[in-house]
Amino acid sequence: MSAPKTTPSSQRELRRVAAATVIGTTIEWYDFFLYASAAGLVFADLFFAPAGPRAATIVSFATVGVSFLFRPLGAFLAGHFGDRIGRKAMLVITLLLMGVATTLIGVLPTYAQVGLLAPIMLMVLRILQGLSTGGEWGGAVLMAVEHSPEGRRGRMGAFPQIGVPLGLLLASGVLALMTGVISPGEAFLEWGWRIPFLLSFVLIIVGIVVRRAVEESPVFTEISERKEQTKVPVVQLFRHHWLLVLLAALTFAGNNAAGYMTTGGYIQSYATTPIAEGGHVGMERTPVLLAVAAAAVVWLIVTFFAGMISDRIGRKKTYVMGWIAFLAVIFFLFPMVNTGNPWVLFTGLSLFAIGNGLTYGQQAAYFTELFPASIRFSGVSITYAIGAILGGAFAPTISQALVQVTGTSNSVAIYIASVMCVAFVATILLRDRTDIPLGPEHEEQQQKGHFIWEKSAV
Repeated sequence: MSAPKTTPSSQRELRRVAAATVIGTTIEWYDFFLYASAAGLVFADLFFAPAGPRAATIVSFATVGVSFLFRPLGAFLAGHFGDRIGRKAMLVITLLLMGVATTLIGVLPTYAQVGLLAPIMLMVLRILQGLSTGGEWGGAVLMAVEHSPEGRRGRMGAFPQIGVPLGLLLASGVLALMTGVISPGEAFLEWGWRIPFLLSFVLIIVGIVVRRAVEESPVFTEISERKEQTKVPVVQLFRHHWLLVLLAALTFAGNNAAGYMTTGGYIQSYATTPIAEGGHVGMERTPVLLAVAAAAVVWLIVTFFAGMISDRIGRKKTYVMGWIAFLAVIFFLFPMVNTGNPWVLFTGLSLFAIGNGLTYGQQAAYFTELFPASIRFSGVSITYAIGAILGGAFAPTISQALVQVTGTSNSVAIYIASVMCVAFVATILLRDRTDIPLGPEHEEQQQKGHFIWEKSAV
């Protein structure tokens, strides 16, 4: 007797899932981006000052990248247990881990207070953030997409995706409030930067309450009823799908490297570093943060649009549109930043956000449709984590070093464009699998047809 086939969730449950994924993901990425922005604005002075102004900035950005090295471990752990015990439990665990780590950063002593112990503790907490992020995304997107009916997966999958620009908007907005109103000038360095980190404790409670209210993914429920959980999902993933993981990771690497120009804190640092300290623009912190926050709204809108349009024209065509939009803008971005005009900065970041959204909104549905049900959590989480390392992990650090060596931001544009071109090729090599059946009863179909040289599985 066969198990009941997977059925899409009710409209009421879909709304609850959408709310839970977007709220939880927003909070998770608020925490993550808050650190990245603070690394570009204040951490070099507070935790790494003995290295000197230029080296301290590079080291500060390096701590942003180090967390990415631990994202695969978080993805391995969350993927293993997500494929074994369910998506819902891992969503709550990863959100709690991120919130605790972020709150503790808000109470850390500085280098001036405890010496070398300060950057060490900061690094440990950043690693915990990396572990959390490695598992968060996979669980959120599977809850959204696996609950969704065919023809609406891109739209449902866009909800956890818009949590990223929402997190950036929230982090930049709160920092702008602190630098411009509550704790301007030296007060921000003394205590104002701590408040946004401490705020995470309140947000995390809200996120956990919302996420606990949703039902488990219907796909995992059926897997559990069939008693077909894979014992070691990661082994199966790399034994049978290593090339798929690599190419899919490269598609994300292009988006991630470009996105971390803003989310990784590089643009914020590049635009605000005083010229006397080796900077190129020397703008005030508050208008830069407001420009980043406003551009995040554009990113959010385009991200949701990309998810919806991918249901009509396919995930792959939407990606191609995004790569073209990115490459059309990348060589104009830094000249616009260099004007020192907040409105021109906002315009440049907004144009950049179009490509960012068109290569991100459909990604949740795209990755979910790539991997078989039994190893799907491991597949999407590990692929996402590897793509983040190849793309955005050290993009701010590399960019800072390139500008210091070459003396021009053109080198950064060439670097980002090169990563985008690699991602574009990887996108072309992968087959569009829009609306392939997701349930475990279609496992055999899901195992094949990933590449353009194979027969389509759809």
